[in-house]
Amino acid sequence: MTWFLASVRDPGEAAIALAGGADIIDCKEPSAGALGAVAPEVVRACVAEIGGARPVSAVLGDLPLEAETLRRAAETIAATGIDYLKFGLFPGGDVEAALAALAPLSAVTKLVAVFFADHRPDLSLLPLLAEHRFAGAMLDTAGKSGGRLLDHMDIARLGRFVAECRRHRLLCGLAGALEPPDIPRLLLLAPDFLGFRGALCGAGGRASAIDLENVRLVRGLIPGSEAGEARAGVDFRLLAARGYAPLEESDPALTDRVHLRDFVLPMTIGVYAHERARPQRVRFAVTAIIARPRRPAAELRDIFSYDVISDTIRMLADAGHIGLVETLAERIAARLLLHPMVMKVEICVEKLETGNGIVGVTMVRTRETASLAIASPARFAGGNP
Repeated sequence: MTWFLASVRDPGEAAIALAGGADIIDCKEPSAGALGAVAPEVVRACVAEIGGARPVSAVLGDLPLEAETLRRAAETIAATGIDYLKFGLFPGGDVEAALAALAPLSAVTKLVAVFFADHRPDLSLLPLLAEHRFAGAMLDTAGKSGGRLLDHMDIARLGRFVAECRRHRLLCGLAGALEPPDIPRLLLLAPDFLGFRGALCGAGGRASAIDLENVRLVRGLIPGSEAGEARAGVDFRLLAARGYAPLEESDPALTDRVHLRDFVLPMTIGVYAHERARPQRVRFAVTAIIARPRRPAAELRDIFSYDVISDTIRMLADAGHIGLVETLAERIAARLLLHPMVMKVEICVEKLETGNGIVGVTMVRTRETASLAIASPARFAGGNP
């Protein structure tokens, strides 16, 4: 289950975020930097406003990695009664001393370290966070006008970050000028939470007040915990996809064809030794036959995003060497058919550099014929926020 984190600057915005269905209320001053801190008395007022209905987090501010400075600030904010405390791993300073200074607070509040995708994040620190019993790690962007998270890290690299967090049993969050169309792409990675500010605000941007309808839009794209299906063991990807035209609102008799053509990626594929030694260009053409909503498509929940197709291929290409194009095509089909809107897929995978012309395979798969076991996603044994 992925939780929806909404950043708010005061109790009024906290009430709006709660009414709109946010899972975590995050206290943050957007005009004061990447992790602009809210005054302790305001954080305390937000905690009171939420009244235990949702977890509350707060950021520590854009502070240097100086152990004593961080410790004093963290103790002050932790005393407000928050559940999570987020602090930034900014460049410079003694990061190991800073983490050691904060570690004792993990007995009082859950500590989440924030890496910045636009500042060359040192993800080798993840084991140290786990060693100090921090609750989790998050990727964000420091410069909010410098592009979204996905502009700085592609889906494959983000997937590796999520996997490393899971390996060290750290909660994992993703944020950074995220927009609603990013949500189906990032849900493929099954992070523990996705964080939003600008997407929740009005025309004035992230520094303006959050808007209830925008909060509800994001909430509608991230399946909520009230569904209960994840606790029953339903596969996450299938649950996440239900943010987009649930089956009961779709009509299998009405179909659309969503396609991706001439998508070329370098990857290591093939059974010969020389094919393991270097990547070669592989071209993909994929058509997903989807069940249309009964109503005309009017919002993101009504469609199947072609980004899901290209991101699925990117993640499989990043997973390591694959011997056969047939195996790769089967895995793509199996992943896409986990989405409840997808009824059938047509897939063509071609190797472009064999020396014998363009070679490959074309296959058609339905849910009944796909090898779903091939694409069973790894499950994280840890808990949710």
